[in-house]
Amino acid sequence: MAERPHNRTGEPAYRRARVRRGRADDLGVRRAVSGRMLLALVGAMAFLAALAMAGLAGASALAGHWRAAGDELTVQVPDPAMLGRVMAALLAAPGVVEARAVDPAALEAALEPWLGAGAGRVGLALPAVVAVRLAPGTSAEALAAAVPGASVEAHEPWLRRLAALLWRLEASAAAVVGVVGLVAAAVVAVATRAGLALRREAIEIVHGLGATDGFIAGRFARRAGRLAGWGGLLGVLGAAPVLAGLVATGFELAPGRDMAEAAARAVPPALWAGFAAVPVAAGMIGWGTAQVTVRRWLRRLP
Repeated sequence: MAERPHNRTGEPAYRRARVRRGRADDLGVRRAVSGRMLLALVGAMAFLAALAMAGLAGASALAGHWRAAGDELTVQVPDPAMLGRVMAALLAAPGVVEARAVDPAALEAALEPWLGAGAGRVGLALPAVVAVRLAPGTSAEALAAAVPGASVEAHEPWLRRLAALLWRLEASAAAVVGVVGLVAAAVVAVATRAGLALRREAIEIVHGLGATDGFIAGRFARRAGRLAGWGGLLGVLGAAPVLAGLVATGFELAPGRDMAEAAARAVPPALWAGFAAVPVAAGMIGWGTAQVTVRRWLRRLP
């Protein structure tokens, strides 16, 4: 390999040619790595990642809510006149932490999606319903024996099935986030290789004059990291209206209701932190991928 030219002080010639580390674009990296393409592609990946993170946070919150309901059950009293005796028997039963009669108006509201407005006037007497919270380890069968004539419905069997479904949803959302990160890294790698091919002659000359692999890789990495970070920010901002629409639908916001207040209550703090981390993670993926790509490419130079 030809010896790299130096001056009398041993300084590489590329420094005498003023290949600077500052803002100068001596290698033409801005022209080589397309800003619009990388912004658009990384932004799309960040958009998908933000939605997947929102789904993951929602599934996790729902799973936690239903897991907390695992020690609860429902007692249906066919004859509302028996409600007082059933309540007394429940409160006296061992293992019962709390027994609360469900308001008939709340019961009618729960049945309204199926029976329409005025569910209590369908010609059938609605049973009285008691929500019971049990101490851990208390058997629902033993409680059923304490309240003859009432129907005891334990939540645990179908909660287990629901928890398994939510676990699969959480795993799927996490997998989507991981796949999106890999695709974003692949996009940066392809864009970086295209830039290297476009500026191959200039890079070979500067490299031959003594520019180190770290110097050249740093120029591309800064460019890719900056663009990926901005793309991540744009993707998160694009996902915000979609998330806001979901929040508005869930809260059935009336005109004039404070959307920011509703979103602050509905969105877990961990999700806000995750959204803030997306641009940072995108920038790090862009920087690291460009570093690896450029260094591997330079090793294959003659």
